[in-house]
Amino acid sequence: MFHSLSICILSFASLSIAQNALSLSPTAKAAGAPVSEPLDASFAGFGIEPSNLFSFTGESKTNQFSVQLLQNLADYSGAPPHIRLGGNTGDYMIYDSSFNDYRVEGNARSVGQGVIASDSLRFGPSYFKALDRFPKDTPVTYGLNLAYMESDYIKNIVGEAKAAVDGMKNVKLYSFEIGNEPDLYLQNQMRSGSWSGEVFTRQFLERAEAVYDQVLRPAGLPALFFEAPATASTIGTTFEIDQLIEDGLTNAVNGSNFISAWNQHDYFYFIGVSTVPMTLNDLMNLDNTNAQFKYWETQVKAGLGAGLPYVLREMSSVGPIGMHDVSDTFGAALWTLNFLLYTASLNISSVQMHMTDNSNASAWQPVNMYGKDPFVRPQYYAHVAMAQIIGNGNGTTQIGVLDTDDVPSSYKGRIRAFTAYANGNLQAVVLINSRQANASSTNKDSFTFDLDLGSENRDKEVFLSYLTTDGADSLSGTTWNGMSFSDDDGKTKVVNDTVTSLRTSSSGSISIPVRDSQAVVANLGWLLGSNKVLVGDSSRPSKTGKKSEVSPTKTQGANTAILTGVVTTTFALASSITAGAEETGAARQTGEAKGRGAGMRSLVIGTTMALVVGYAYIAW
Repeated sequence: MFHSLSICILSFASLSIAQNALSLSPTAKAAGAPVSEPLDASFAGFGIEPSNLFSFTGESKTNQFSVQLLQNLADYSGAPPHIRLGGNTGDYMIYDSSFNDYRVEGNARSVGQGVIASDSLRFGPSYFKALDRFPKDTPVTYGLNLAYMESDYIKNIVGEAKAAVDGMKNVKLYSFEIGNEPDLYLQNQMRSGSWSGEVFTRQFLERAEAVYDQVLRPAGLPALFFEAPATASTIGTTFEIDQLIEDGLTNAVNGSNFISAWNQHDYFYFIGVSTVPMTLNDLMNLDNTNAQFKYWETQVKAGLGAGLPYVLREMSSVGPIGMHDVSDTFGAALWTLNFLLYTASLNISSVQMHMTDNSNASAWQPVNMYGKDPFVRPQYYAHVAMAQIIGNGNGTTQIGVLDTDDVPSSYKGRIRAFTAYANGNLQAVVLINSRQANASSTNKDSFTFDLDLGSENRDKEVFLSYLTTDGADSLSGTTWNGMSFSDDDGKTKVVNDTVTSLRTSSSGSISIPVRDSQAVVANLGWLLGSNKVLVGDSSRPSKTGKKSEVSPTKTQGANTAILTGVVTTTFALASSITAGAEETGAARQTGEAKGRGAGMRSLVIGTTMALVVGYAYIAW
């Protein structure tokens, strides 16, 4: 099989790109860099609103679309994404062992308090049978009802906890929450009077002790099984981590400590709560995210300082159910990838992006809604990118963040760069350009990252993976690493089998342009996703950890560019010969990745010629 011969000769207009550039020097070793602890393979997960579970799992019939999308992520990272089954409706739901329908229904005998009563819904054993359809060993954090406070509240919460422990056989119960956003209980009329963090602490510990004594201990599970406080926002409240520690939340009760992790929630923007208008451009200004999350950073530090992990179990770009043309766009996918990397760099142990079946911020629509059949949103592709970044290190991936403040004013807040280390060595650099460029723009600019990867990485091949589509406002057409995911069955297909690689210079330098509204992962040594990904305990290879295991169907090319420091002529023969520019790296495009299809023996001949004084600009 021969690929067509391409000759690209570009004009001196390409020189203007050099003005939009930033020089970065990532540390070659994790030991000398401020990086995170190794990420868990389930780090980037999802929250599912409890009343909506059957939309994602299916009712009497399995929702194979959702299951496949979750399995994809498990294959790429090495473990299924962590699922948090919790939200407001968890505090409205009562477990009824006699109710066997595959649905959540209104409780005709509701007596509970609240704007929406704390027992207004009921569910039964089929709830956990449906949940068990998710990929094997999916870690689940399950929210127990704290709001309900009738005289049988202990019996109720113990019964619910036992049903969860007994009912999860294929998925893995990881932890319990008790209550959802108790800092809002007065507002929601779930409590009255002198409700505070101190009162919450007493009620939480009473219920935790009962659940441990009557459910967890008999099942051989530890007392350290509870996450708290699952708050919406602790600003100006009595629910800050330091306050709850002072109130005794982490103290032993009859010899048992119950808190295993600090659990808080956030939304970048919440309709009806946030006081300023919201646009896609606002979301894509990543400085806004740092500013919004600044207070939460203080809580992360307090939680980690107290010796427990910190998890962000409910998060989204726009709550409560997203915003059309903002949270469902490709720009939101770039925001999501940045946020996952940013929070990883803070040593947050896990992040769950919240989903409801009717939300424009959910990574996929699981059922017919708004007159549309189920489909994959751009945000899902950010999760796939994060999964492959994590799986690339097989349990050793650590994330660092590089200083990108020194950029032209037109790119202020739009440029981010993260490092990914594997086995203690620099493995990849993630480059994000979130400057808004819509699909209608026919002449999109680029920003160049000039990377000094150090002498340890001199004369090394670097492979580029692109998170891309037509523009920031695109609702469909997203690809990651040449892959797309079917709206019919969620399965992967390769839609662009072109592989782009560079070679670092003799000093370890390389230059990578990233188009406005695009992200690139530059991976040292191999194409991201082409290595074996180990499963769970890093002892077994995943079945489909490699992009190469999906049959390629070439339909679309990414739009990228490579700057070289001298005039070059590059020949590639059978994907094995590369000639590079000595000082800044040269591009190579091949139709086959390293390791892609071991039986393939295609002869690939490509000739690229670039003629320019000072810089050659190679594009396809």
